[in-house]
Amino acid sequence: MKHIIILLACILSFGSMRAQLLNKEVFSLLNLDYPGLEQVKKAYHEDRFEEASQELLNYYRQRTGIVNPFLDLKNITISPTQQKWAEDALQHTFFVHNGYQPSYNYGKDINWQYWPIRDNELRWQLHRHKWFTPMGKVYWLTKDEKYAKEWAYQFMDWIKKNPLQQIDPILYEVYDVDAVKGLAENVRFAWRPLEASGRLQDQINQFTLFLNSQAFTPAFLTDFLVNYARHAHHTIANYSQQGNHLLFEAQYVLCAGIFFPEFIEAPNWRRSGIDILNREIKKQVYADGGQYELDLGYHGGCIGIFSEAFNMAKQNGYGDEFPDSFISTIKKMIQFAMNTYFPDYTFPCFSDARRAEPFSLVRNFQRWSKLFPEDEQLHYFATRGNEGKQPSQLCHASANSGFFTFRNGWKQDATVMILKAGPKGEWHCQPDNGTFELWFNGKNLFPDSGSFIYGGDEEVWKQRNWFRQTAVHNTLTLNNQNLETTQSVTKLWKALPNAQVLVTENPSYKELTHRRSVFFVNNSYFVIVDEAIGNAIGNINLHYQLCDGKVDLDKSKGQLVTCYSGNSNVLLRCFGPDKMQMVEEEGWYSIAYRQRTQRPAVSFNVEKTTGETVRYVTVIYPQKQVKKSMKISAAIKNATNNKLEVEVNVNGQKQVLGYEF
Repeated sequence: MKHIIILLACILSFGSMRAQLLNKEVFSLLNLDYPGLEQVKKAYHEDRFEEASQELLNYYRQRTGIVNPFLDLKNITISPTQQKWAEDALQHTFFVHNGYQPSYNYGKDINWQYWPIRDNELRWQLHRHKWFTPMGKVYWLTKDEKYAKEWAYQFMDWIKKNPLQQIDPILYEVYDVDAVKGLAENVRFAWRPLEASGRLQDQINQFTLFLNSQAFTPAFLTDFLVNYARHAHHTIANYSQQGNHLLFEAQYVLCAGIFFPEFIEAPNWRRSGIDILNREIKKQVYADGGQYELDLGYHGGCIGIFSEAFNMAKQNGYGDEFPDSFISTIKKMIQFAMNTYFPDYTFPCFSDARRAEPFSLVRNFQRWSKLFPEDEQLHYFATRGNEGKQPSQLCHASANSGFFTFRNGWKQDATVMILKAGPKGEWHCQPDNGTFELWFNGKNLFPDSGSFIYGGDEEVWKQRNWFRQTAVHNTLTLNNQNLETTQSVTKLWKALPNAQVLVTENPSYKELTHRRSVFFVNNSYFVIVDEAIGNAIGNINLHYQLCDGKVDLDKSKGQLVTCYSGNSNVLLRCFGPDKMQMVEEEGWYSIAYRQRTQRPAVSFNVEKTTGETVRYVTVIYPQKQVKKSMKISAAIKNATNNKLEVEVNVNGQKQVLGYEF
């Protein structure tokens, strides 16, 4: 009998503890008059809080009418990679960043402030909890409660160890790792608005996947919802000032307001997100469809933000809160993307862009095609050219944002040069005006340097700055220094009888303007005329960076010939003043975070001692296999401020190229 009494006391004590664990704050955050919450309201007003929380859980488990387009519960799948993230997470080995593999273990007693390498991204992205949703998918597919139990534990552990405190919002974007000390140091990583808003979005899926698990108790639900509202309020109060961060935050706040309409503030969340997106799409997207960060990776990401936000709103009855101009701008952005992709659906790694796996980004066009099902050209890209209509226009200029494409076809054997010469970009943009990438017959022959890494301690910044410098791009410098001004002007974009021509000017340095004229001759090779105009004196450097592989140099001719395996090679020959020198330089390029590849790089250097213009003519001739017997010559016949005439001879075939403004 004594044992029974003790057991009964323990049960009562446990029930009391459970009641104390309920977070009563949740009831002040919810609109208890929302349809379906009648039993919650009744129990709450009768001070039956545990019953009210149980009724709230019942409501969510039975709720219908809210569409989550980010998750198809009838077709949940998980890749082997994400399966591994979920399994590793059970042991607190968390996937944080592709650039840091194998993943780090954060300890049995999770240390959310562990910082093995002082790279900001490693610390910020830990708080994105990328392994939570894969854990939810494994649980959904297996119903193994260990995944739900561990997720709930980690969720609550994060809340306990990362309390939200008020700091100056400017500290969230500080990239100097030593600039923020004390309590603010962890807050700026754990609660940066980009990460906080990302958790808002991801927790929608986690909520859906784990909702019916044993670990998702009424008490846990109350903490989940209180924490969710805290994230929404914090994000709105600390929106980023501009750029893609602001767009992501607005999208996720919008989705929060739509998915959880039971919150009193939900309509305000929805309107806040929609208002920002309607405003920013006008501000951040140029008339030609280019996004103002001038980074093709972020361009695609911004299409995703705008289109996914609209889709979430439309499927839940709020589509009319976006004007028609919003939709037409998305379409213009997609058309811009079509013209800046190579045939394998990769794009240049200008600025901080990273190269996707070949053809993997076809999934973007498949999603976008659903938004515009009547667009036959978009359908062509969505089906990898098997259906729809191939674009009739090959060469394309996006003069507002400064992206220009020379193209002779859409298939793998095409020749495609994409050149960047536009206005001043935002943080992700590099000082690289005039640079280009060149694809030929399935290979990128002149890959951009990329970015390698973001910000961190002194060593991390040193690595990042090397890849960002102007001198490691396919453009012109003065004394190998970074461009002082990036504000290119398009002087000419015109189809000639024998060539497509582009002329751009950039006021690169004080008293030195770089004019670059590019001729795509007979849809087969390129003639580039570079002019260093102005009174500045110093060493003029014309840089060319190739892909990795063997290259034969002939410095006496100013010529290089690639010897790559396969059928994609190039001959490059530069003609300049008599004292021009061809110099080998250090060459690297990066297509993924913290990954780099060594490559040949050269510059053609001329000492400028007067106000006279220094001029180069470069012939770039891509071929399957370069014929060593090729004879190439080029010379400028006439050059003034508004006129150019250059004569090129390839194996006895003379071309006269020119223009006049």
